[in-house]
Amino acid sequence: MQFSQLKILKNRVSAFAVILFFSCDDGSSTLKQINQFNENPVGIAYDIQMTYTDSAVVKAILTAPLNLDYTHLNFKYSEFPEGLKIIFYNNNNQENTVVADYGILYNQTKIVDLQGNVVLLSDDGSRLETSQMYWDSEKEWLFTEHPFTFKNINYDMAAIRLDTNREFSKFQTGNLTGTMLVKENNDSLNVDEKL
Repeated sequence: MQFSQLKILKNRVSAFAVILFFSCDDGSSTLKQINQFNENPVGIAYDIQMTYTDSAVVKAILTAPLNLDYTHLNFKYSEFPEGLKIIFYNNNNQENTVVADYGILYNQTKIVDLQGNVVLLSDDGSRLETSQMYWDSEKEWLFTEHPFTFKNINYDMAAIRLDTNREFSKFQTGNLTGTMLVKENNDSLNVDEKL
């Protein structure tokens, strides 16, 4: 092989190595971009109203000033950073309302995480207040590990930890303080003690 042919071959090999190096570099940066976690929502909606139905019967209406949709992620969720209001309808079409300063709806588990000035108002006049509460929409169950107060015609209580159905007919709490109306032999008496 002559010197000029050897030089051309050497230049071609160098050029090929440079092209190979740059194409590998471009590929890795593209791969990094693909694998990078994207925290941006796939959708943003303002002044929304979402209606939840079951067999064409309205079960709940959620309203919020802002909704951020992260359903493009592996663990899908919707965020309500400016608060939300949910009106639940029972079988008699009576309303129960929940409001909170912030909320997240986890799509796969159907659990709503309510945070900040959470207030639940029942159709019977019951009122529950706490700083954070989870609502399991499929099981229609409420639970929190935070302090809460609950008032209705028979109860005025406070506790830490609550695990209850939406009617408050089955519930468990931690240490409980407050006033409860107890019926005994057709007489009513108020009990004010730590249980």
